[in-house]
Amino acid sequence: MIKPALELAKDFQALYFIADYHALTTVRDKKQLTHLTHQATATWLALGLNPDDVIFYRQSDIPEVFELAWVLSCFTTKGLLNRAHAYKAIVDEDKNINAGLFTYPVLMAADILLFGTHIVPVGFDQQQHLEITRDVALTFNGNYGDVLVIPQAVIREDVMTIPGIDGRKMSKSYNNVIPIFAPANEVRKPVMRIVTDSKRPEEPKDPDECNIFAIYRHLADADAVEAKRKLYLEGGLAYGEMKKELFALLETTFSEQRDRYNALMDNPDELDKILEKGAEKARDIAGPILARVRKAVGVSIEIR
Repeated sequence: MIKPALELAKDFQALYFIADYHALTTVRDKKQLTHLTHQATATWLALGLNPDDVIFYRQSDIPEVFELAWVLSCFTTKGLLNRAHAYKAIVDEDKNINAGLFTYPVLMAADILLFGTHIVPVGFDQQQHLEITRDVALTFNGNYGDVLVIPQAVIREDVMTIPGIDGRKMSKSYNNVIPIFAPANEVRKPVMRIVTDSKRPEEPKDPDECNIFAIYRHLADADAVEAKRKLYLEGGLAYGEMKKELFALLETTFSEQRDRYNALMDNPDELDKILEKGAEKARDIAGPILARVRKAVGVSIEIR
């Protein structure tokens, strides 16, 4: 989702944030949380985000988010949260469930509604969370008038989901990612482990059913993708060769970004400064909106 999110910034005032408090639902190690925060920050910056052109901040630097989350939780039914796909999946897997996981969509709603957000780029798997945000905002507005902006989802069909090396959605949670900023040998290993079917090289293949091609098409230009699609359909393409091509393409595409990422990770203090500067700009937007919410519900308007 980074690429389409960055593209939206060309036409709109854009806000991006590092959801470090969301991570507390699963991450319980202080050093790990700090490291993950810096990794996510460096990733956005290495891939082209310019903090001077957008508002880029750390969630935990915006106390207004958590106050609004409490207010919104009072307008969110348990039944609505019970129906959240992500929560139901955790229940089905019989994993440890904490209140943070259950109320995750409420905090996400606060992340969005606190800034008068009109458009939210989401992947298909996050669409329901935005629908929950809209439901909560509509319920609140139904009580107090048009206080909160009702956001709209922007979903690009061509970038909805990138499969991991096992065919499931690419996610660190599934341990199926390709670490694009790692050394070349660490990138090559997972690429060569991408799951394929058992068809022989000479057999025709459906490119839309191939995990290698699904990743390749997001990186190669349109002509190369179309040429490769034709080879799949005609036969004569070996999966091993396709994996080697994908690895080479990854190296070509991300070599400069990898250097930039590593330089950023070597300077964590600078990453913190960038996020703190962004938080100042974010709070300038958040303050008046939270004051409006406070006034609507009848509590003190002054925010200290």
